[in-house]
Amino acid sequence: MPIKIVEPRRLYREIAAQLSGLIASGEFAVGERLPSERELAAQLGVSRPSLREALIALELEGMVEVRIGSGIWVTASSAERGTVKPLREGEGPFELLRARALFEGEIAALAARTATARDLEGIRSALSAMERLERKNQDFSSADRDFHIQIAASTRNSVLAATVQDLWDRGRGAMWDLMEERFQTPGHRSATIDDHRAIYRALDAHDPRDARHAMRSHLKRVGSEFARGWELLKRPSADEPPQSRARQAPAKRSKSG
Repeated sequence: MPIKIVEPRRLYREIAAQLSGLIASGEFAVGERLPSERELAAQLGVSRPSLREALIALELEGMVEVRIGSGIWVTASSAERGTVKPLREGEGPFELLRARALFEGEIAALAARTATARDLEGIRSALSAMERLERKNQDFSSADRDFHIQIAASTRNSVLAATVQDLWDRGRGAMWDLMEERFQTPGHRSATIDDHRAIYRALDAHDPRDARHAMRSHLKRVGSEFARGWELLKRPSADEPPQSRARQAPAKRSKSG
């Protein structure tokens, strides 16, 4: 029998597996709405961000469906869907952003002390590329990635630079794409550019405290935008009668940028 590589299991995957089991056992039947997020998180003994990530993973597998103004509904069991998962889920977006805020905040503070004029020129160039693409309403994720990696590289610590690159690349998967499709608006994109300008100004001023604050504020804002969008997506409309909410069609996804 050949030896197989043992891969660490992400927390949201553990939660998703338990929910999948509850659906398979009939505890949550196909065609029924799941309990509220708060109630479900309490029953499972997990945090709401981790539960959200599990629900996103199950949605990508076609087992649940988020309906506008109605909540989250069971659409299939694991037996009906099989065991096929998205090719590359990526890390859970909420967990990823918390980790990035922790690491990159301190990296930005260090970069404010170590960045040379040449480093700042490269960081500014990446920001300019983001601005140019944003004005054209085009995807600026590659320039965004370059911006963050160049900040880490300016610390002269190859481990920090590799960590930032790894965090970025591990996060870009099906789960992140789904969140962006739903919640990345022109306003969100504009706020992202403003955040990066604030980070650059702090680095250019060689102000570690402001650089740390600007980086953390940026990453926390993105996480808050995703969380707020998720909540609004499920919230019943005050203008609709309760009986019509349960018949809401699934949200249409439109990729911005």
